[in-house]
Formats: sequence, structure tokens, C-alpha cells
Amino acid sequence: MRTTRLALLVGIAWAITACTPATLKQRNGYWADQAQSARAYNQRVRFLVMHYTGGDEPRALKVLTGNSVSSHYLVGDRPPEHSGDPVVYQLVDEYARAWHAGTSAWADRSHLNDSSIGIEIVNAGPIETAGGPAWQGFGGGQIEAVTTLARDIIRRYDIQPVNVVGHSDIAPGRKVDPGPAFPWEELYRRGIGAWPDAATVDAYRRRFFQRMPDIAAIQSALSRYGYQIPVTGVLDQRTHSVLVSFQMHFRPARYDGTPDVDTVARLWALNDKYR
Repeated sequence: MRTTRLALLVGIAWAITACTPATLKQRNGYWADQAQSARAYNQRVRFLVMHYTGGDEPRALKVLTGNSVSSHYLVGDRPPEHSGDPVVYQLVDEYARAWHAGTSAWADRSHLNDSSIGIEIVNAGPIETAGGPAWQGFGGGQIEAVTTLARDIIRRYDIQPVNVVGHSDIAPGRKVDPGPAFPWEELYRRGIGAWPDAATVDAYRRRFFQRMPDIAAIQSALSRYGYQIPVTGVLDQRTHSVLVSFQMHFRPARYDGTPDVDTVARLWALNDKYR
């Protein structure tokens, strides 16, 4: 008797499933028909933002799982492996809005929490050494994990090279992470982010040794690349902060905010390549 009843229930369930189109998805009190799909849309995620934690891994986990700040991913200082691949923490689903960017802007967007994925990397940032102030480096295992993670995110959301940025790029003067020790050029060679072509930089160096662009032109070029900066023609505090952020990313050997030939040549070369 029990066998007959079970067979009957299975038969009913099969009949219901067979009569329900595969495109109908049951939700809470209604069905969504997914047979038709729109073509006029794009991904919410347009930017990938790199951060450092400014502290160790236990502190980072405590802060990032608290009530004030969060990030989609956290890469530890020594990421463990599972089946030969690195393990990273995913703290927020990608479809959700993590609180990692704060007051921010890049290109034509502001409030980048709405349109970005954030990766926090365990790193102390500025440190004191026997030789004086320095920046903590990033471990090889960390960079391998960041590379694998970032490539996957970039591929799935078709994020453009210029939209892989540091927190300092989108919040100049307020944030300095991931700092000048972050290996942006190495990541570029692995297919992540933007970097100027050396030959183009050299050509602009030769040109600018003869005559440098004025401050208004430099501000305009920074704005064209993506930084939020008004064109005032004055080397003001905002311009200084943006130049420091630019140099930390693209000329980390010197990041004093001075618009010298090497800095400006890299900026022009980037705009030629990407903008």
C-alpha cells in the first residue's frame, strides 16, 4: 500500500513538472516566466577596486564582517590552498552592494559602491623599518590569488582595463591604498588593469623636455583618464592629491604630487592608449 501511494505521489509530481514550462520559475507567491529576455541591459559591475587592509588578517576579518564596512573579497597574507588552488574569503555576494569605496568617483560615475566589486588584501601599508618609513610589500602567494580572482571577475563582467583601480584613484587625498608597493605593472602583464606603453612614454618625455603642458592641460588630461578633478589652471590641493594617487599607481618610484616630465608623459601615454 505504501509503495503504491509513493508511486502515485511521484507520478503526480512528474506530471506537474512535465506540464510546467522550463522557463517558469516559482517565487514567493508567484511564477516568473523567463521565456523572453531583454537585450537592452548591461552589468551592474563596471569597476574593480583594490584595497589594502591596513592591518593583519584577524583584524581585517573582524572589521570587514562588522557593521560599518565590508568588501566582496578578502585575500589573506598567506592564502591557503584547496586542491592546488588558492582560497580567498568571499564576504559579500557579488550581486550585493558592499561598503568598501565610500565617497568616490571615477570617470562618469560616483558612489562606486553601487557599481563595483571590492578586493581587500591583507597588508599593513606604511610601516617603520630600521631604515626609516617604508611600505609593506605584497607576498607572492597573495599576488597569485589576487591575479586569479581579478582575472575571473574581469572576464565575467567585461571590466575595462582603465576601470581596474585603487581606492586611492577613486578617493584621492582621502585614501592611499593599495599604496606604491602594490605591483600594478606586474598585474598588467598578467592581463589585469592598465599600463602605458614604454615607447609612447619615451616619445612624450622627449616632447615634454622641450615644453611641458600647463596645469590646466594636465588637469584636463587627469580628468579625461578618469580622476575627478576640476580644471582650474592652478596647482591646488586637489590637483596635488590627484597627482599623488596617479603617481602611486603609475610611477611609484616617486609620488610627491609634482607634475614632472615623467609623470605627465605617462599620463599622456595612458590617454593615447585607452581614452
